[in-house]
Amino acid sequence: MTKRALLVIDMLNDFILPQGSLTVGPAGEEIVPLIAQKIAEFREAGQAVIYICDNHKADDPEFAMFPPHCIAGTPGAEIIGALAPQRGELIIPKRRYSAFFATQLDLCLREMGITELVLVGVCTNICVLYTACDARMRTYDVTVLRDAVASFDPEAHDFALEQMENVLGVEVK
Repeated sequence: MTKRALLVIDMLNDFILPQGSLTVGPAGEEIVPLIAQKIAEFREAGQAVIYICDNHKADDPEFAMFPPHCIAGTPGAEIIGALAPQRGELIIPKRRYSAFFATQLDLCLREMGITELVLVGVCTNICVLYTACDARMRTYDVTVLRDAVASFDPEAHDFALEQMENVLGVEVK
């Protein structure tokens, strides 16, 4: 039997709120209701909801490419209120694009017997794409919900969806 988990990727104040330091803009805000619906569905079905959260040091090397964002301990690094986790739901901090790189995610998923991941969140062409790639390399079945992912770059968003589907074998629906 397939055990699924919903990975809610980087739905954090700095990415989603208009005043966030690396806001995705309206595209990020528009996906919040559908993600909230998916979270409710997974909870109702007794399936895992796991929050993947950018969580950087103040001097993170990533800030050479992007403005400082999601600095550990700041409001910008917090999950947006509309998608707040419930007690006992797993929160995985990450410092790089992939939710698997240098985190406990794979170990936690294996311990829970998870074989299928459903990905939602931001940014499609960065953290969603690299998480999907690493998940496929670890033999997870992966689904990305097209209407529940967003990016600040519409062309890169479309390209990432195409790559995930046609190169990685991700189900994009």
